[in-house]
Amino acid sequence: MSTMLEVSGLNHRYGAGEKAHVAVNDLSFTVETGQLASIVGPSGCGKSTLLRCIAGLVKPTSGRVSLHGDDVSGVPEDLAVVFQDYSRSLFPWLSVAKNVEFPLRWRNLSRSERRTRAQEALESVGLSGVGSKFPWQLSGGMQQRVSIARALASRPALLLMDEPFASVDAQTRFELEDLTRRVQRENGSTVLVVTHDIDESVYLSDRVLVLSKSPATIVADLPVGLPAERNQITTRESAEFVTLRGEVARLLHGGAPEAVTAAADAAEYELAQQDAAADSAEAEARTKS
Repeated sequence: MSTMLEVSGLNHRYGAGEKAHVAVNDLSFTVETGQLASIVGPSGCGKSTLLRCIAGLVKPTSGRVSLHGDDVSGVPEDLAVVFQDYSRSLFPWLSVAKNVEFPLRWRNLSRSERRTRAQEALESVGLSGVGSKFPWQLSGGMQQRVSIARALASRPALLLMDEPFASVDAQTRFELEDLTRRVQRENGSTVLVVTHDIDESVYLSDRVLVLSKSPATIVADLPVGLPAERNQITTRESAEFVTLRGEVARLLHGGAPEAVTAAADAAEYELAQQDAAADSAEAEARTKS
């Protein structure tokens, strides 16, 4: 599997001097082609700053971001972003279809091809019959589906999602999570989701990258061994899901990674055994004397 995204030694600081705020501190990780990865961290830890650096919207203070081997120095043409606030990301004066077509106007595509792509993208998110409506005529969940369709219409190499379901109700969130997984599998897309929701990070992903409090550093990179076919009820009830959710929660609250904890426990146990053996030998020596 080839590497789609590589982040190396990324740092970003706002301001200068004593009042400078370090938002991201020496972050390095990769995302493989066709993978769905989540970045989860506490509120205010620098997740959105990291995403903006990856998207080329913010120039990092230092470090490197590359997309399929090419350095990111501006917004790449084959990258798309789905933002949290769908109400601000859609143009209320354009129809749903025109909203989805909008980013394609800067591509070398004919009008008919733009329409075809928009229709295909809307069909993929279950909105084939609403192209002529306006965003304000749709529910919040449907508006976010339009935002996802708009991103998919450009057929991006990498899809970034910044807290994409934070502004919708719980039931709609579940529907959009399942939609994202389905579309990602059908298209073979590479997706990076930024979230503060622990359950969402585990349910959605092939990998979960856990960030520390600000300034953001990577605490752990956890593989998700759940089946590809997931269900909002049975998957969340499974032992694997509960265990991984607990591990992410512990890490977010300052705990050590499980491997580190296990190693420490093993070392402590070995020392205890050595102490016990020494005490036993000493007692035996006293008895003989």
